Amino acid sequence: MRRYRIVLLATAVVVMLGAGVTTLLLRGGPEPERRSVAVPKLDGSLYDDGGQAAAWVRANPDDPNAGVIEEKIASVPQAVWITGGDDPAKAKTQVTRTVTAAGTAGEVPALVAYAIPDRDCGGAAAGGSPDGTAYRAWVDAVAAGLGPEPSIVVLEPDALAQIDCLNQAKRDERNELLTYAARTITEKAPKAQVYYDAGNSKWKPAAEMASRLAAAGANDYGSGISLNVSNFRPTGDEVGYGKRILDGLAVDGKKIVVDTSRNGAGAAADNEWCDPAGRKIGRTPTLDTGDEDVTAFLWVKRPGEADGCAANAGTFVPDLATALAEGA
Repeated sequence: MRRYRIVLLATAVVVMLGAGVTTLLLRGGPEPERRSVAVPKLDGSLYDDGGQAAAWVRANPDDPNAGVIEEKIASVPQAVWITGGDDPAKAKTQVTRTVTAAGTAGEVPALVAYAIPDRDCGGAAAGGSPDGTAYRAWVDAVAAGLGPEPSIVVLEPDALAQIDCLNQAKRDERNELLTYAARTITEKAPKAQVYYDAGNSKWKPAAEMASRLAAAGANDYGSGISLNVSNFRPTGDEVGYGKRILDGLAVDGKKIVVDTSRNGAGAAADNEWCDPAGRKIGRTPTLDTGDEDVTAFLWVKRPGEADGCAANAGTFVPDLATALAEGA
């Protein structure tokens, strides 16, 4: 008799547990427990390394466009892109040189880590590390070069927004590599603020982008998200979109950085992204954004450097720079 009761009790427990599991499955599983992080506010000025625009002005001082390019572009702080992917030593040297110069000037550098395998899905900016092993070595070098001073690192523009071009195995690898990059930089350079790139407000719905970010480790690593890199969406649209994405993550307190380098006139009417006419430079880069959720407005894409239509991607084109500057 007791054995019969025990069997009935065990059966009841199994039924109850099964009902509970069924309920969780019907509801989409348990919600991840929300937590909070504190992202330190960055003070001071952003670092300016001059870049190709400044080099062109020095080489062409008598050109009629030199003055406007110098005043409105070449003298404005812009992000330093760390690319390649197959030469860790070169990457470390470039990063170290940048952060050392910024530290000497008492300024905060913005850098872009851009070497994920299968970068740009074979598009105009194709390249990157040849495989995951090479990418991890490259990330290790970048992290080592960042050192102990504060910096902003925009992590792999378009890598998540474009992930659809990969098969499932490569998607899984990309998520793992982005997690590795954010974790490694955070551990080796704790004052570096890492911002996962989240595309722009006209690319993927906020809920979908939040899900992609979570799969790539953004709940556990990084300081927040970057938006509008190399695009033209209005700043207000991007900030609102970014806040919706952050609401979809399982962690509070993360921040946003927005690329304002070419969004002064908004996007082209047809949403053309490749060197469209009629654009102009946007809000000057600053760490004083007036919004506690926004760490910085940055010039991530360097104005005047082609997207791949006016010239090879990354090539400085004086006519592009002049048009952007004179339109402002």
